[in-house]
Amino acid sequence: MHETLSDDSEARGLERPRAVKQGETRLGLVRRARRMNRRLAEAFPDVHCELDFVTPLDLAVATILSAQCTDVRVNMVTPALFARYPDAKAYASADRTELEEYIRSTGFYRNKASALIGLGQALLERFDGEVPNKLVDLVALPGIGRKTANVILGNAFDVPGITVDTHFGRLVRRWRWTEEEDPVKVEHAVGALIERKEWTLLSHRVIFHGRRVCHSRKPACGVCVLAKDCPSYGLGPVDPDVAAKLVRGPETEHLLRMAGR
Repeated sequence: MHETLSDDSEARGLERPRAVKQGETRLGLVRRARRMNRRLAEAFPDVHCELDFVTPLDLAVATILSAQCTDVRVNMVTPALFARYPDAKAYASADRTELEEYIRSTGFYRNKASALIGLGQALLERFDGEVPNKLVDLVALPGIGRKTANVILGNAFDVPGITVDTHFGRLVRRWRWTEEEDPVKVEHAVGALIERKEWTLLSHRVIFHGRRVCHSRKPACGVCVLAKDCPSYGLGPVDPDVAAKLVRGPETEHLLRMAGR
């Protein structure tokens, strides 16, 4: 529900968001979702995968390591890891103790080491050591679920895919694009709203927005570029001065300019 704007807020010139009616039609939802995606494209024109990689195998490995770990930490670990294990054969024949030491700081390193060794072995046995570019093949590999597969497809092979991570699921439910909780159902629901060619970039945009502006506990509503179309406007502070202090990341200045700050 929208938070009612105070008289003081109106006096400062804050623009009321559009009311998202409870009985919003399907066509209305599609138009609103695509309008929000276009606005996100303006807010984050340089979105990209925040995991560093060169090859599809690099990305597969980095994505496995990113489970319960920040991308920043993974990117600190992977240069040495990629140099030591340049191909599937290297992972398949890796000494477990040595591999665990390379990835220890990413957490759950024993399980991740098992996944990486298993991944290398599976790639050698079934795909001549190469990472496949089909979803059905990727999800059958050790350590790779549907989310990881979509990351690989979209960023290593330019095959459109929607990556439903914690930020993505939280935001699209907050925006009432869907009420689904299951990641696969969320993926299908959002995919039906947004043009397929936009899926990979949409995933990055939503994740960027979730990390920088639309935080879980205190979103920066007062300076959010999506405020006009967000049915959860008011969940966080609407005062622009307060909200501006909540925005994070290298795009902060650009985002605040877009919000009129």
